[in-house]
Amino acid sequence: MHSTPSSLLFATFLALTVSATASPASKRCTGTIASLDDVAAAIKCTTINISSFTVPGGSTFDLELASGTTVNLLGDITFGVSNWAGPLFQIAGTNVVFNGNGHTFNGNGPSYWDGQGGNGGVTKPKFMKVKNSGTFTNLKILNSPVHVFSVGGTGGLTISSITIDDSAGDAPNAASGSDPAGHNTDGFDVSASNVIIKDSVIMNQDDCLAINSGSNITFQNNKCSGGHGISVGSISSDVTVSDVYIIGNTVTDSDNGLRIKTKSDATGATVSGVYYTGNTLSTIHEYGVLIDQSYPDTLGTPGTGVILSDVQFISGNTVSVDSSATRVAVNCGSGSCTGTWNWSGLTATGGKAGTINYS
Repeated sequence: MHSTPSSLLFATFLALTVSATASPASKRCTGTIASLDDVAAAIKCTTINISSFTVPGGSTFDLELASGTTVNLLGDITFGVSNWAGPLFQIAGTNVVFNGNGHTFNGNGPSYWDGQGGNGGVTKPKFMKVKNSGTFTNLKILNSPVHVFSVGGTGGLTISSITIDDSAGDAPNAASGSDPAGHNTDGFDVSASNVIIKDSVIMNQDDCLAINSGSNITFQNNKCSGGHGISVGSISSDVTVSDVYIIGNTVTDSDNGLRIKTKSDATGATVSGVYYTGNTLSTIHEYGVLIDQSYPDTLGTPGTGVILSDVQFISGNTVSVDSSATRVAVNCGSGSCTGTWNWSGLTATGGKAGTINYS
């Protein structure tokens, strides 16, 4: 009988010790969340079921998830009221599946709304930061205090079948005077790449979509009403936006239809490849299509620090504006609008013609 060398015994012991002490990042179990106290334990599992509960005011419902986690919302979530910056909800992780199953996140917006949004008045929490890759679907957002979705990341995310209902903010309240109580209730603010947002309904008082940075972004088959339309921007310094596809959406009863807005003082930024196909815009109150490099002014002195190229209306885009509104206006800085611009797929009616300043 041969004896085992002591060096081999030590190596075997060391391997077993490492194996026993190295704990995995996640485990195949089902975690249940019925309060914020349950989150820490639940996020160790790759299946998480969330039942109805109230998130205390001033707290973030924060899900930092393991790769491949599936999250099922099984009841409505109400967010308590507190004057703070938020966010109310945050989710991050790789290849995450979030299914709202038609349930509601209630942000208690009327308790904050004062007609000033993020520009003044009481401090209002932003609703949610979505930083995961994977899918996020089938959720209703009711009465956001201010901005709803802030989308970040580059890993690939599809958001679908979302209803954002801030329509109660259309009416004035005691704090807003004659103005709508809701303000700055942006639907989707995107600073991310490889994002698809589709099959959703957005009723709000600001941009339905605002793309601030990123590439390969698709906004498809969505319905926007009551707000400021679909926007690329506003674009700040040192930002890149490319390959944006706006497809098959409807925009109704909104101040604007389709906008590209770049800040007049921005430098070192580019926007390239913005493609519009099959969008229908109606009852537009101010501008059907507005491409403006003088933001935050409207049709003011344009800047030249954002190079805007390849804006194309491919086919089937129809715009109908109010009698006092402007159909199309373009305001480019000298030499800052370049490349291929294609207007052949745009039909605009109603209102008046706008200024076309393109060079």
